[in-house]
Amino acid sequence: MPAMRAKMRLNHIDKRNEGYETLYFNPVSASRYPEDGSDEDNTFAKFSPSGMLSLTVANQALLGKFAEGEVYYLDFTKVE
Repeated sequence: MPAMRAKMRLNHIDKRNEGYETLYFNPVSASRYPEDGSDEDNTFAKFSPSGMLSLTVANQALLGKFAEGEVYYLDFTKVE
């Protein structure tokens, strides 16, 4: 299986549980892209137009390090 890269925007952080944060991501998209298709988000949205990923983080060193609206690359590589 070839590696895959997704470009995801962090839309919401649930901080209701002490010692944990749940991060909710969706693929990047925009209401409007350049006519020539040169925007990188346009390329990612074309091949991953929808989806959702949620991760619960319990690593104390990572709590509070993420912010809503930030964009991340998410790499998938098969474990051999």
